[in-house]
Amino acid sequence: MRLASLQQRNGLILHDVDSLSDVSTSHQLNPTLFEEKYWRRQGLIVGEAPGRGSSLFLQASDHEQWVLRPYRRGGLVAKLSHKRYLWLGRERTRAFRELRLTAMLYEQGLPVPRPVACCVTRFGLTYKAALITVRIPGAQALASLLSGNEADEALLRRVGVMIKRFHQAGLDHVDLNARNILIDPNGEPWLIDLDRCRLRPAGTWQKRNLKRLARSLEKLQAGSAIHVIKTGYNQKT
Repeated sequence: MRLASLQQRNGLILHDVDSLSDVSTSHQLNPTLFEEKYWRRQGLIVGEAPGRGSSLFLQASDHEQWVLRPYRRGGLVAKLSHKRYLWLGRERTRAFRELRLTAMLYEQGLPVPRPVACCVTRFGLTYKAALITVRIPGAQALASLLSGNEADEALLRRVGVMIKRFHQAGLDHVDLNARNILIDPNGEPWLIDLDRCRLRPAGTWQKRNLKRLARSLEKLQAGSAIHVIKTGYNQKT
């Protein structure tokens, strides 16, 4: 993986040269690549992520799909602006930080989607941003499998093992929930959406991650699943 950056007017792009090499002949690397209307005009939007209305699935090439996720604010701040953030420098933007973190974990062999590129568009003291990653073929959210009673104990234990791997790598996932855990057709779990996440020394944050996941499972009326997940988390490797 080779990360490179470029600037076009007020657009700052950080991208993986290798990820873009196969599709560069079809799509030029510029800020329009990160806009929904660009893909809609070409009829290349093939779906959107359940429960994440702003994330779109794109047919980037004959053999690869991407996920386009614009950054959106939540809570009370969203009433002022749902997609603008305070500019503090490009390396402190949420998009640059998430892409670099995802790339680092991907290079370590951890199950995260391969990052493709991100774009930050600056407007004076504010900016908006979007991120593109490679879509994991055939993956479903753990939340969907739990709702359909399709998640057995073996799968839940594998989820626990996966979370432990990330914790050992120092990843504090601030929004660990059943929708941010994907399961591929082979039954292997993946972790997505690393916005605002960071690497930290071991501490109480690991327990907070698991408690947040437990609350997510309770909302799905699958609260007992956390005990099986913790079994996998606590098993000796």
